[in-house]
This record gives sequence, structure tokens and C-alpha cells, in this order.
Amino acid sequence: MEINYWDRDIETAEREKIDSVQLAGIRNLLDRILKSNTFYKRKYHDIGLTSGAEIQTMDDFARLPFLKKDELVADQTNNPPFGTNLTYPLEKYVKYHQTSGTTGRPYRCLDSEEDWRWWTRCWCFVHTGIGIGPGDRLYFAFSFGPFVGFWGAWEAARAVGALAIPGGGMGSLPRLTTIMETQANTLVCTPSYALRLAEEARENGVDPASTSIVRVVNSGEPGASIPSTKKRIESTWGAKCFDHHGMTEVGAMSFECVVQPGGVHLIEAEYVFEVLDPATDKPADEGELVVTNLGRIGMPAIRYRTGDKVRITRERCECGRTFARLQGGIIGRVDQMMIVRGINVFPTSVEAIVRQFDAVDEFFVEVFRRREMDEMEVKIEVSSGDPETVGSALTAELQKRLAFRPIVTVVPRNTLPRFDLKAKRFVDRRKLE
Repeated sequence: MEINYWDRDIETAEREKIDSVQLAGIRNLLDRILKSNTFYKRKYHDIGLTSGAEIQTMDDFARLPFLKKDELVADQTNNPPFGTNLTYPLEKYVKYHQTSGTTGRPYRCLDSEEDWRWWTRCWCFVHTGIGIGPGDRLYFAFSFGPFVGFWGAWEAARAVGALAIPGGGMGSLPRLTTIMETQANTLVCTPSYALRLAEEARENGVDPASTSIVRVVNSGEPGASIPSTKKRIESTWGAKCFDHHGMTEVGAMSFECVVQPGGVHLIEAEYVFEVLDPATDKPADEGELVVTNLGRIGMPAIRYRTGDKVRITRERCECGRTFARLQGGIIGRVDQMMIVRGINVFPTSVEAIVRQFDAVDEFFVEVFRRREMDEMEVKIEVSSGDPETVGSALTAELQKRLAFRPIVTVVPRNTLPRFDLKAKRFVDRRKLE
């Protein structure tokens, strides 16, 4: 197995060196933004922080206040259209993106030329860690809209010497045709769309595993780190599935290397990562991921509470990297946990169960109240076998794993929604009452 690095020295460095690089990055970031960034000058006024030199240790850094998404959204609402988290005059920004809006109002993000080069560098860690380089052909099954999605991956493909093939604006069948005609060997998309494209292939008499695809790079959803979803993608495409985690507000921050299952590497050369117990805000091995991006000077995120529940390890990976890893990727969203009949339920837990059933092509989950009782209905489309038998087996497995009995309803084929970007398969109607 060939192991490639984008920056071997830092990727395999001892913890002391990584800490030193991060501390220097924090000081540089603060020195640059505290001169002109109105948002952070106001945020740090009460603690009297005026320069990076005041951060002598990581303990000093840990005393800085957290940043939450609702602060950023409120700032843009009160100071339209881009808010006050701007280190430079507007004319210095060259890239515009916005969040997908799946959890609320979209947040608008701007990048300077320097910032966008940094985004590209982060994706170079991702591509190289996955094993992508000269001679590879990457097919981007991505809309290329304002959601940042795979824009950085597109830019970085050129930087690592790979051929980038765009699929924006095309339907699923033309995308599949292009993959086969160009002999692309890497599919870049969300986990949901990887399965949707495979479904389209089968409906048109094409076995996805017979195509030239040897790897699938997924992002936008936690599915590629859910073992049953990863297994479904790999068996369907006859290819290796790699997870990546990034955020519009923060950047491209992780990748799964060629050693699997080793967890998802965090790019500690370009970020500071903390994992905190949500109840106490104290460091923990499992808890909420808090992120600081060190190279996005124009619109930085410092100690940003991602809402992602993770489990971290700092043991050296078999690939030789010393970057910390997230075991199992993103376990779930802290703010998306549902309590159903007194049981804590994460959407990822439900998906992990449903994806074990190969006969289920698509699913949709609704939680609601009926006669003062919580109910969870799982609607499924069944592609093979007896639908009633599949539905009964899934009901039994959900009841065993979740400790309550949900309703499983088999619906006709092609009636549930399909998704090119982030899937919206879970609706808690109790919040809408």
C-alpha cells in the first residue's frame, strides 16, 4: 500500500511540533484580525485582548470565548449583507459561498485570494491522503452552486495533478454516461448521491461496479463514516469509499487516509481542534467538536462550536500520520438528537440500521405525536424481495437497536425524495406543532 503525503514533515510530526505550529498560527491570526476586524475587536473587548502576543500557551487560548453560528447569522442580519466579520475591505474578497440552509438561514461567506489558496491547500491534504494524484480522473457530481460543497476539491485537483471533470447542471443519466465515456476513476459527491447515481445506473441496465470508478470521495453528510452506508457504497460501486468533513464557516478540515478503518484525520497543520463535553465545556475524548481555522484570515472562525458529536484519538495511524483522528467520523449532531419515548435517537443511528438492508433503496423518517404518544415512522422503498418481509425485518431490527417499536411503512418506488447535496431525510414534526 502506497502512502502519500502533501506535507510529510508536519503530518508525521511529534505532538510538540504540532502544538508549536498551532500556537504560532493562533498568534499570527489574532495579530492580523485584531487590527481591522470589527466583529472580533468587539467580541474580545471585554477580555481586553489586543494582540496575538498575549496568547502564550494553549491554556491562554482556551480562555477565549466560543463562537456560535447564531452569532454569525445575527451579525449578518444586523449588518447586511455580509456582517462585520471581515478583516479586509470588500474589494479584496474574490469568492462567495453560503451554507446550505439545512439547519436555518444560510450564512454568507467571503474569501480573499489568500484565503482561497488556503482552502485549496487544505484540500490538497485531503486528495493526497486519499491517494489522488497525477493520472487520476475525478468526476464531480456536484451542482457548483453557492454551497461551498466541492469547490475547494475542484481547485485542489489541479494542484495535485489530477484531471477534474465537471458534472454541474447535468441529470443523473448524463452524469453516468460522462463517467463511462471519460473513464473517470474517482467519484466525488455526497453519500446519498453516490447511492442515487448507482440506482440510476441499475435502472438503465448498468452495473455501477462495472464502471471505471475505483474510489468514491464523500462529504456533505456523515454517511461515509457510518459502516453500513460505507459498505453499501463500496459494494455497489466495487470501489473504496473515503470520508471527508468540512464546513462553509470553517473550511475543509479532515480526510480518511488509505489505511481503513483508521478514522478521519484532522488537518492539524491548518486548524486547532478541541473536543469538549457539552455539559461542562471541559476537554473530553468524546463530545462536541470545536474548531479554529488558522489560514482563513479574511473571515475567520475562532473556537467555533460545530455542533458535531465526535470521538477523538491521538494515537499514531498506521499510515504514519500523527494528526488526531475522529473515530467513526461524525457520530451525529448535538443539536439533532431526538428524544422519542425517552430514548435518545440520532439520525445517524437510524441510517446505520436501515442501510444494513440492501433491499431498501431510499428511506424517510418522521417523528410526531399521536394521542399524546411519540411515534417514529420510517418510510422505505424496497427494490427487491417481498416488501412485507423486508418491512417486518427492519421493524424488528429497529426495535432491537432503539429499544422502542417504530412504524415501518413500505411506499411505492420513486415516491420518496432524492438528493444531490445534503439529504433531508429526518423531520421532527413535534417542533412544528
